[in-house]
Amino acid sequence: MKVLLLTREYPPYVYGGAGVHVEYLAGELAKLMHVEVRCFGDQDTVNDGVRVKGFPFGKGSFAHVDRKLSGALDTFESNLETLSEQVDADLVHVHTWYAHLGGILAKTLYGIPLVHTVHSLEPLRPWKREQLGCGYDMSSWIERTSLGMADAVVAVSEGTKKDILEHFDIDPAKISVIYNGINVDQYHPTPDAEALEKYHIDPDRPYVLFVGRITRQKGIIHLVNAVKYINPDAQVVLCAGAPDTREILAEMESAVKHVRQQGFKNIIWIQEMVSKAEAIQLYSHARVFCCPSIYEPFGIINLEAMACRTAVVASAVGGIKEVVIDGVTGFLVPLEQLHVAPFEPVDPDTFSRDLAAAINKVLDDPQLCEAMAAAGQQRAREVFSWSSIAQQTRALYNTLV
Repeated sequence: MKVLLLTREYPPYVYGGAGVHVEYLAGELAKLMHVEVRCFGDQDTVNDGVRVKGFPFGKGSFAHVDRKLSGALDTFESNLETLSEQVDADLVHVHTWYAHLGGILAKTLYGIPLVHTVHSLEPLRPWKREQLGCGYDMSSWIERTSLGMADAVVAVSEGTKKDILEHFDIDPAKISVIYNGINVDQYHPTPDAEALEKYHIDPDRPYVLFVGRITRQKGIIHLVNAVKYINPDAQVVLCAGAPDTREILAEMESAVKHVRQQGFKNIIWIQEMVSKAEAIQLYSHARVFCCPSIYEPFGIINLEAMACRTAVVASAVGGIKEVVIDGVTGFLVPLEQLHVAPFEPVDPDTFSRDLAAAINKVLDDPQLCEAMAAAGQQRAREVFSWSSIAQQTRALYNTLV
């Protein structure tokens, strides 16, 4: 069997969970079949049986168009570029709206089945309009079109499947739930601590860790606002870069400044996307990992933290509830949300207080912390193996080819 994976993100250009997913899925599928990846970038490699070809993004063709619209137009241009080489595949598998047009065209032009993995849904990310303007209408349209044309849809959690059925008219029989996974040979506790020294983290004081992009979806502002309620002996380390917009970056800067002006000097903000090796070190030495997302189809960062033997405090939304076991591998914090855009908490201060209370429970009880960390690592190893996920994906492909 030959499969073509279309994606925006692929190493070394990965900034989110979808890129991590495609990287590891491709590697495992390559043990079972011929795999080609076409992505946005300048890659041109063959490693461990995976053929990777990058195509340019943002060449400047739309430099004179409003920047909120140029991103969507650049995306479509790059999709056409990914089809500038002959497609030799039995099926095409797309990841995120950035690659949907390429999959639609490959299905149409070459008569091959289309598989669509849902990593997130545009109707549940209304804040994207801040980033894309009316380009958000375009991303929503292309997602809807791809889902409608797909021969099979993969949901990364049961919660995601429920969301798909609620917002799209799709035959439930066409949807399969296949979780994200974790490579426990890479993500495991390490004694290495160079990253702590590099980013001026005191190894003798416990710290709460956040890793992710600066976007409304990740809820990072709520964690910043929780700092004043967190045990002051703990450091709060925010690995937060790649802001969606200038506006959300300004909000983040303002929130951090405000908390520091109140006398809380224990925030360490790493304004970049750290390397995988650095992230593993930071996960490994954290006392608590916090994921305050207001929308999360799966939440692979929680799984990374668990694999590195770290207790997790996360909002009880979406697929997170299928990854983190409340009271066992960490704590889930209830999140009452507005049911209209922008899907923010009804009471943001209460949510921040609740995050802090759960974090403090772990910080203040070393035995509980260790028990949760050990349970999380065991769950990551036993339930979320990439080899199992690749086998499930191949079984799905076999129904189509």
